Amino acid sequence: MSFLSRAIAIDGPAASGKSALAEQLAARLNYFYLDTGLMYRAVTNQALARAIPIQDEAAITQLAEGMRINVLPPADGVTHSFSVTVDGHDVSAQLHRPEVDRNVSVVSAYAGVRRAMTAQQQRIAERGCIIMAGRDIGTVVLPNADCKIFLTASVEARARRRMADRLARGQQVTWEQMRDEILQRDAIDSSRSVAPLRAAADAIYLDNSALTLAETVTRALEIIRARCGME
Repeated sequence: MSFLSRAIAIDGPAASGKSALAEQLAARLNYFYLDTGLMYRAVTNQALARAIPIQDEAAITQLAEGMRINVLPPADGVTHSFSVTVDGHDVSAQLHRPEVDRNVSVVSAYAGVRRAMTAQQQRIAERGCIIMAGRDIGTVVLPNADCKIFLTASVEARARRRMADRLARGQQVTWEQMRDEILQRDAIDSSRSVAPLRAAADAIYLDNSALTLAETVTRALEIIRARCGME
């Protein structure tokens, strides 16, 4: 099997830097990068837009099963890292609203939603040459991925990163708020009954609490080269 036919899975908790790492790796390796979290955000956003109660698991599952989500390179090349469409309509600008941030963990814990999104993620992965980031990629979505990285960082480091992101978007938040949000997200993601956040048995741990993005990319490339036999 040539390297260009392989899939790379990156899992880890909220704000560990999965998206930034995967995006950089995809650029270096000329791969397509899929941030699966965007798909759960798209479901959450649609539920909010339709005024479906977030606690109505059956209704949100039915919504997810009927959605056709695509994640593509950005339409304008600048504003967003991706163009996310739902049934042909671009929803990219809506996916990081505070309302979505607050509710996505609940939506992504629903078994029916996860089944629907897993099927769509596997459909997209059929393109090949893919890097996929999420919380259950190496364990559920792409269990046969050739390289699996579990990216982690301390709660303190992740809260600082999430706070910087929010402030950059003009949202006024405190470090304590971000810490509490991270802890709550970790608890939901790790305790859900379906596809909980955990490292695959054959995943390589990478703690980037004290690493810059560039240093994290360098370490990840070393892991990929060692695991996949790259020169």
